[in-house]
Amino acid sequence: MQPLPVICLLLSGLTLIPLLANASGICPQQRTTPTAPHSLAEQKNPLPNDENTIQKGKILYHETARPTTCKMCHGMKGNGNGRLAPGLEPPPRNFTCAKTMNPISDGQLFWIIQNGSRSTAMPAHKNTLNNTQIWELVQFIRTFSK
Repeated sequence: MQPLPVICLLLSGLTLIPLLANASGICPQQRTTPTAPHSLAEQKNPLPNDENTIQKGKILYHETARPTTCKMCHGMKGNGNGRLAPGLEPPPRNFTCAKTMNPISDGQLFWIIQNGSRSTAMPAHKNTLNNTQIWELVQFIRTFSK
């Protein structure tokens, strides 16, 4: 594992304070994730964007998704700074970054959650979550960048 980069913060023009850069929290993030098949990439979330759907996605994200909950890598606040994030390269997706998240279609997010992302630690959930649960997660993940 490579050491995290050091960023210096200038306070009052007098003092440089070194800060370790977080494992993620990067905004915007560059990725080379393959694109979902066109028919899915263009698909809109079929579930309502309401409190019930978002709450179900929140429970999956924080408590019940397997093999690990989403928060373990993506963090409690969706910023990519979960407990497992420091050991991951590339760092987990920062869902709070609108510049990164807005161009990603609902269908593309669905496809990534379902199939995982090669060359990253993102696992496939096609055998652990059904389609409805994945769409619930997409609705909840979208709340981080609003």
